[in-house]
Amino acid sequence: MSLNNMIELVGVQKSFGPLQVLTDITLCVEKGSVVALIGPSGSGKSTLLRSINLLTLPEKGYIKVGTQAVDFSQSKSLPGDKDLAAFRARTGMVFQSFNLFPHMTVEQNVMEGPVTVLKMPKEQARQLARELLAKVGLVEKATAKPDSLSGGQKQRVAIARALAMKPEVMLFDEATSALDPELVGEVLAVIRSLAAEGMTMLLVTHEMAFARDVADRVVFMRDGRVVEEGEARQVIEAPSDPATKAFLSHFHNGLN
Repeated sequence: MSLNNMIELVGVQKSFGPLQVLTDITLCVEKGSVVALIGPSGSGKSTLLRSINLLTLPEKGYIKVGTQAVDFSQSKSLPGDKDLAAFRARTGMVFQSFNLFPHMTVEQNVMEGPVTVLKMPKEQARQLARELLAKVGLVEKATAKPDSLSGGQKQRVAIARALAMKPEVMLFDEATSALDPELVGEVLAVIRSLAAEGMTMLLVTHEMAFARDVADRVVFMRDGRVVEEGEARQVIEAPSDPATKAFLSHFHNGLN
């Protein structure tokens, strides 16, 4: 493992009852790099992302984000609430569903975390929210309520809200899967701009052309295991494992 790694996983395992969901996952993401997780539904990608953020707690393994680490192999006791909060504060997570507060304006949704968790003064948080809404192209929607937005706009607000906590890494769990096809591009454009700025990102996606063009590395998962990983274009255009080839054969029309 390298000191330059922003995310490190070693031997991570997770099961739900008799179902083994993650098996001996070892993975690293270097600072400033983008890694795309691909694979069929049920392969453990979302569980892996939630384990990195400790929303799901593995039974075994070592997880490090930045300088914070949790070793589940060494202790059966779970981290305390304060330690969990400190660990999660290092990661911004964007889900398939937008999870915006419907009774708050767009601006208030972005301000909420910095004010309540980081104890940031409201005016400072409002200024930060405006800056981040400008970054995602929605500053004109600051005073709107979420129910007046399109799905793509809601997801861009969710990205701004995650960025407001000043995370060291961003995790995207199928951030475009709930969107109509014509709205996917506006969200991918924001993720692309974050990559250009050097944000460390791990993203679960079925947008193979996007993964090929934006990610530094691609990791293919199947049945809770890492089957193949490597340079993004190499894995997507010339995979070496038969399972990866079979999976990607379904996407070739969209990779031109």
